[in-house]
Amino acid sequence: MLLKPGEENHEYWFMFSGLDKLIHFSIFAALGLLFILSFPRFTFFYFFMILLSYGFFTEILQDEMKLGRGMEAMDVVSDAIGITIGYIIYYIMRKQNLIKIP
Repeated sequence: MLLKPGEENHEYWFMFSGLDKLIHFSIFAALGLLFILSFPRFTFFYFFMILLSYGFFTEILQDEMKLGRGMEAMDVVSDAIGITIGYIIYYIMRKQNLIKIP
C-alpha cells in the first residue's frame, strides 16, 4: 500500500484531502502493535527507531520509483504518530493483563 502508484481518484465518496496521512497513520499503528507483540523485549527506543527507519525507507522508495508518489515529511510524521499509538495500545494491554511477556 505504501508503494502503490499515486493515482488518486477524487470521484469516490471516501476520498478526502488527508486520506493519505490517515492511511500512513493506520498502517504504522497496526504495524507497531504487531511488531511489539512479536518482539516484546525490545525497548521503546529500538522499537521506534526500527519502524521509523522503515517509514523513511518507504518514503525514499516512493520518491525513487517515480510512480506518481513523492517523499513527504508529513507522511513520516504520520508514521511516527502511528508507531507511538501502536506502542501505547500495547502498553495499555500489558497493564490490563490482556497479554503477558514470556
